[in-house]
Amino acid sequence: MVKKNLTQEDKDLFRQSIGQVKTLDSNKVLLNQKDKPKPYPKPTKTDLDDSLFNDTSTDLEKVGLEDSLSYTAPGLQNNVLKKLRKGHFGLDADIDLHGLTSNAAKNQLLVFLNNCIASNYRCVHIVHGKGYRSADSQPVLKNDLNLWLRQHKDVQAFCSAPQSAGGTGALFVLLKVNNLS
Repeated sequence: MVKKNLTQEDKDLFRQSIGQVKTLDSNKVLLNQKDKPKPYPKPTKTDLDDSLFNDTSTDLEKVGLEDSLSYTAPGLQNNVLKKLRKGHFGLDADIDLHGLTSNAAKNQLLVFLNNCIASNYRCVHIVHGKGYRSADSQPVLKNDLNLWLRQHKDVQAFCSAPQSAGGTGALFVLLKVNNLS
């Protein structure tokens, strides 16, 4: 690159057009960290039905009023179910679905489980009732929960609660721990 030779007239014109200048001690720019906004994750809209596997080939037998429920996800030790029955994990939250229709109960259950998973809860208590007022002595919510909880991707195990916590009208549910926190 060839250096241009400027005449004194060009130099004076340049100085006149830019005005007074001050020499800098350093050419490094310091950013003020306090003025920077903190980043935050974009809120994602969660589709609650995505948390259920669409497995329609379930051959579950209908359970009766006093039948006990239990389930462990594949690969989970039986010992976990024993600990769950004894209350070893401690309860983090509970919900009562008494008197709701099947659709309303499903919506409330999915919202409840989604909130529990977001809050990193491990064990929850779900009261569904025994179904004494159901038609043909077949408990509707109990059978629905038996299916929905087996289909839910974050449910590791569930079992009927002890008598002091609702007996066969309630469940203890063990959820997966979210390690992203």
